[in-house]
Amino acid sequence: MSVSKLNLRRVVNASGKMSILGVSTLSDEVVEAIKEGAQRYYEMEELHHKAGQYIAEQLKTEGALITNSASSAIALAIAGLITKGDSYFVEHLYEINQSLHREVLIMMGHLINYGAPISTMIQLGGGEVKSVGYANGCTMNQIEAAITNRTVAIVYVQSHHTVQKSMPPLKEISSLAQKHNIPLIVDAAAETNIMVYSNYADLIIWSGSKALEGPTSGILAGKKNYVDFARMHNQGIGRAMKIGKESIFGLLQAIDQYNWQEISKEQQLERLSHFECLNDLNGITVSIHQDESKREIYRARILVDEKSVSTPATHIVQALKEGEIAIYTRDYHANNGYFEIDPRTIDDQDIPLIINKFKETLEARSPIITDEDFT
Repeated sequence: MSVSKLNLRRVVNASGKMSILGVSTLSDEVVEAIKEGAQRYYEMEELHHKAGQYIAEQLKTEGALITNSASSAIALAIAGLITKGDSYFVEHLYEINQSLHREVLIMMGHLINYGAPISTMIQLGGGEVKSVGYANGCTMNQIEAAITNRTVAIVYVQSHHTVQKSMPPLKEISSLAQKHNIPLIVDAAAETNIMVYSNYADLIIWSGSKALEGPTSGILAGKKNYVDFARMHNQGIGRAMKIGKESIFGLLQAIDQYNWQEISKEQQLERLSHFECLNDLNGITVSIHQDESKREIYRARILVDEKSVSTPATHIVQALKEGEIAIYTRDYHANNGYFEIDPRTIDDQDIPLIINKFKETLEARSPIITDEDFT
């Protein structure tokens, strides 16, 4: 089927690797690997086992399990820690049974919605969410006080979406989890390198389609016994989350060619420099900011002074999405008067489109930017 039959609008992605826009684009090599996996038969159990072994070797962890998303990896990890390898409980996960401990601790500032509430994924795995602290802060004493004999896991979310201030560092939480012999799960779905968490976490969750730029998929990696507990649920709730052979091959190829870093800081700043011309517009200020979680990601922040500009930032980001070409910016703070441009997911030819549509939205009289300005 031709894409043209669907009459889809063209999208310029200036917001980053977001699920609502299909996350990432795939390289030719990944597409070929998907094709190879799709056009042959395999014994799926063997494929899962050997693919998991291969990924564990690449990530330097004891074990690994390929899932159909990072979200399903959360659910399967929780389910595994609840049932602990008991095949009867795998088949009866949701039945009320007092012998099954289900309590999962997570800081209030980490109870995010990344497209779905993380609390829902914990509950899908059979867990009972027990939030700790407050949205504006949490202490180690609060976490330790929340631990009971029913606690099966602590979940730590490594993400720019979480509250960054007044939260205990991962290292301290890891030490506390080890002290009480409680498995620590780190959700690092969008991070560029999960190996840095191996010394702290018992289980690590990674998206196969974000930093890795593979097909829609997820990875659960860490201690072998905990990974094996989760793997058993492929015959339980994991059946509804199964991943196809074609996506497994695509993910393996993506890992093979991954260079463990985003495009360089210099490349990002070079792309972003083109947006500095917007400083010439009345009421518009452009500045460069690093990602909130201090990853090596840099974005152009476009501040709209509503006293000088009749069009507020919330209207601008919506207007950019309209028309034949939809331009998506990073608009989490549009209600605060600014939005951002992420350079990682735009091409050079996208830059004049974004600038010109922005100027049109403001009804500016500035000269139109042409492709020649970038050659």
